[in-house]
Amino acid sequence: MEIQHLIVGDLVTNCYIIADKGEVAIIDPGGEPEKILEMAQKMGNVKYIINTHYHPDHVLGNEFLRKNFNAQILVHQEEKDYLRFTPDRFLADGEKIRIGGIELEVILTPGHSRGSICLLAPNSIFTGDLLFVDGYGRTDLPGGSEEEIKKSLEKISGIIKPGMTVYPGHGEIFFTEKK
Repeated sequence: MEIQHLIVGDLVTNCYIIADKGEVAIIDPGGEPEKILEMAQKMGNVKYIINTHYHPDHVLGNEFLRKNFNAQILVHQEEKDYLRFTPDRFLADGEKIRIGGIELEVILTPGHSRGSICLLAPNSIFTGDLLFVDGYGRTDLPGGSEEEIKKSLEKISGIIKPGMTVYPGHGEIFFTEKK
């Protein structure tokens, strides 16, 4: 599995491009879609554009990239009331998304938004705006909940293992401590 990291848009959103065996997924294309397009084209056939949540700084590049790659836009079904775009498919908790020979497991982690998700990959996790190196996401936007984000942080703490790489929606990529 190859992972490329781009920082895009006015809110310096982390966009990740994952490739395995010629298949590609783009996670959170929040802006500068031409920059994302250029990198993704080098990596293979883009099958999916995956949004960890509906906020504009994570979805602004969706339509441009869908048009250029004929890729499917995926977002969790709990985001449906907040969307300003039409996804190709709604995701469910526990669902697995195959890219080449790897699987990304969808983990529903509400709190930042109702349908915020994390994506669990081999020895790594993409946390969207749930978890950052120095804290967690805000809860004061529509669909946010301080109570729910605390439950989600507890849930994810049981999933993240020592030595994993954490790919957050903003800020630095970090590694969990090895025991």
